Amino acid sequence: METEATSRSVSVEILIEFDENETLDYSAANRLDQRGRAEVREYVQNILRKRSYLDFLINHFSNVGIDGMKPGLKNILRLGVYDMLFMDSTPDYAAINEAVNLAKLKLGSRTGDLVNAIMRNLQRSGDDLPKPDFDDRNKLVSVTFSHPEWMVERWRKRLGEREAFALMQANNKRPVYFVRANTLRTKIENFKLRMTKKEISFTESDWLPGYFEVESVAPFISNKWLEKGFCQIQDIAAGFAPYLLDPQPNETIYDLCAAPGTKSMVMSDLMNAEGEILAVDISSERLQQLAESAVRCLAENIKVRRGDATDIELNEADAVLLDAPCTGTGVLSKRADLRWKRDEEGLAYSVELQERLLKSAAGMVKKGGRLVYSTCSLEDEENMDQITNFLDNHDNFELESVEGYVPDEVIIEDGKAYQTYPHKHGCDGHFGVRLKRVK
Repeated sequence: METEATSRSVSVEILIEFDENETLDYSAANRLDQRGRAEVREYVQNILRKRSYLDFLINHFSNVGIDGMKPGLKNILRLGVYDMLFMDSTPDYAAINEAVNLAKLKLGSRTGDLVNAIMRNLQRSGDDLPKPDFDDRNKLVSVTFSHPEWMVERWRKRLGEREAFALMQANNKRPVYFVRANTLRTKIENFKLRMTKKEISFTESDWLPGYFEVESVAPFISNKWLEKGFCQIQDIAAGFAPYLLDPQPNETIYDLCAAPGTKSMVMSDLMNAEGEILAVDISSERLQQLAESAVRCLAENIKVRRGDATDIELNEADAVLLDAPCTGTGVLSKRADLRWKRDEEGLAYSVELQERLLKSAAGMVKKGGRLVYSTCSLEDEENMDQITNFLDNHDNFELESVEGYVPDEVIIEDGKAYQTYPHKHGCDGHFGVRLKRVK
């Protein structure tokens, strides 16, 4: 007889799949109601944010080393420990019972007894929890802040310990969310009235027009405002690249690696849907979703084309936006899974791909036109080093100032680039530059 799914059991399923295949798939949560689906996302993301520290505690209170545990046992214990220590609404006895019952159901009664013993050991410690104590400084920081050691080492060297700690702490907090009013569908003032009438708390940003910081995106989903095209969920830092490109009505714009298309929608809005935006992506499925979003948002000047942006043949455009695939180290608060999927080999691959994409994008820009390169990375190799290398090999392009397009607070490189940091700016980490083709 099949047992009814709960937010805890589904969370464990998703976490097991992630451990085994590095795939984060929330489709299993579709068996639950809206509240249950939200709980699953909270469990999964928060457990991934604290994974190294949870594993350290499990290892301390268990006679079985966590490295020797199978993914099912590991993730039931991670969820149980997280429940006990970080969910104020869950009493200790409930956290233990839920973890034990899950273990018995999925792994058998003997494993349930093991989970019970480990959880009871943790409970008996009270507030006197063990603290990570390793001679290796990188390992100590890695376990304390639940970031991979290679990332810790890089950030400690480049940012200094205090700054690196602040960044990692920001990554481990509940993320900040922004929504953007789509003025092709509604006026900004009317959208504010909608939110006020529904008693949605919001803070209007003074960085870009029509962006609002909100506590949750759930009301925008439940009121079907996304479905109707009134707004889109987009971090404000992700809006800087379209504003830096400054698309004008009746221009021809290419958006490379465009899916899911939120930047295309911003550009269409800025152009009053006049002119043409060609959104290029390698994924047919994601392009279909982009096209459907464009219809909802009345972004009628967006066309889509499937293709590999490294070798696609296109006529020259007035402007090209390349929001390049990257390691995503600037979005680890919203995508906690990325920290466990990325490594230095992956960083090297991203850098090589970005170099090829930039070379291809440069060939699509007409003389006097502009190219904006952006990432959601904090790594120099993907950002300013990439641009320096590009300029060394392309004397027909030069950097333009970003001043006047983005807030002064995020401008770096003597006005030639912008970079945001979660712990400094209260948004995702993004980088961008504007290049002009001069010959």
